[in-house]
Amino acid sequence: MRLMESLATTPQLAELFSDESVLKAMLQFETALARAEAGLSIVPSAAADAIANAAQTGSFDVAALAQAALRAGTLGVPLVKALTEQVRARDAGAAGYVHWGATSQDVVDTAMVLILKRARPFLVNDLTRLENALVGISERHAHTVMLGRTLLQPAPPVTFGLKAAGWLGAIHRGRHRLEAAFEHTLIVQFGGAAGTLAALGDRGPAVGRLLAEELGLGCPEAPWHTHRDRLAELVCACGILTGSLGKMARDISLLAQGEIVEVAEPTGPGRGGSSTMPQKQNPIGCVVTLAAANRVQGLVAGFLSAMGQEHERSAGGWQSEWPTLAAVIQTTGVALASMAEVAEGLKVDEKRMRTNLEAARGAVFSEKAMMLLGRALGRDVARKLVEDATRKSTEQGRRLEEVLSEMPEVTCHLDPATLGQLEDPEKYLGAAETFRTNLLSSAESEGSRGKKKE
Repeated sequence: MRLMESLATTPQLAELFSDESVLKAMLQFETALARAEAGLSIVPSAAADAIANAAQTGSFDVAALAQAALRAGTLGVPLVKALTEQVRARDAGAAGYVHWGATSQDVVDTAMVLILKRARPFLVNDLTRLENALVGISERHAHTVMLGRTLLQPAPPVTFGLKAAGWLGAIHRGRHRLEAAFEHTLIVQFGGAAGTLAALGDRGPAVGRLLAEELGLGCPEAPWHTHRDRLAELVCACGILTGSLGKMARDISLLAQGEIVEVAEPTGPGRGGSSTMPQKQNPIGCVVTLAAANRVQGLVAGFLSAMGQEHERSAGGWQSEWPTLAAVIQTTGVALASMAEVAEGLKVDEKRMRTNLEAARGAVFSEKAMMLLGRALGRDVARKLVEDATRKSTEQGRRLEEVLSEMPEVTCHLDPATLGQLEDPEKYLGAAETFRTNLLSSAESEGSRGKKKE
């Protein structure tokens, strides 16, 4: 992992998008192509064996390939040239069959797809960790009452279980989009010079099917050199998912503020400390995730802007995609890994949640008071009464219930028992528990369907 990317990827994903991994994927394409064509007697089996033997990453000068790619406009051209020389050193006759019938974009696109296929389990594993942790949080705190907050101001109570279930619902929907996008994206690219495989006569489609089988990828109905919608779907799915992770990170970082301290990230050696303020425990998992959410939106826009690729092969469109795709996947991955760690070790202070709720002196139940009075007085009159009572409560530092109980226009409609229960948060949660269980049930049922499909 490079220092510049230390907050932008994970060690596993950094390795996956490393030079050696990219080179390995490209050589895997060339080997599989030769084997598929040998299987159809298009190239000699001996040539396919020679190509496979020569396609070893340790035999190639990565720095030289990168420098040559800048002049060629694609890494495919110098890679094929270097592989051909490696094969020629072993079997001069076999060298002429390297890259038979393919074009440089075929190897570049398919190599990226192979890397995406290998990245998928890392993302799915952290998604599973995160979803499981959120289910546990939601269940444990189904009845943990806390302030609701709208426009960053106190609002009627909610439960922390519902809040966690809300995070879960958005992330699970993001997982559904991501999995569907991967299914559409993990396909071979094989079209030859102009996307017709004319160099292979009428055997091109058969080679494509065998090539896909060799690589463990899907075989599309036609090559997709300038049709980037599938990759765009994956990029957008990552953008939406990372945005949902950013929402969760924003909530947690706000709840962890020193003036609120209702939750805290897990601690550990070297985690979240300050270089100058020993007392600080920064919400570093949220910080990394919010940075990822900020960054990925621009990457998504950059990818989408390159979709208008001309005719059968683009000048500058697909060439721009490699670093963007690599950054999108790694950004999504680091956000997922960070929030999975946060969720698994999240500390929840139920007492502090209750204390912060009590500190509102009942003002957050003004809606409830207005609705109770509105049955007799109408909403507008009731609103004005409660508004006056709330202002007086704030100015005098008294509870709303106490102020209302001194107002004859209120007590003639609301008896002492009703006023006495006005500020009971458990009695003003509405359908919070129904919504919480709905969200958990939806995630569970969709997950079951996904498993059955697999």
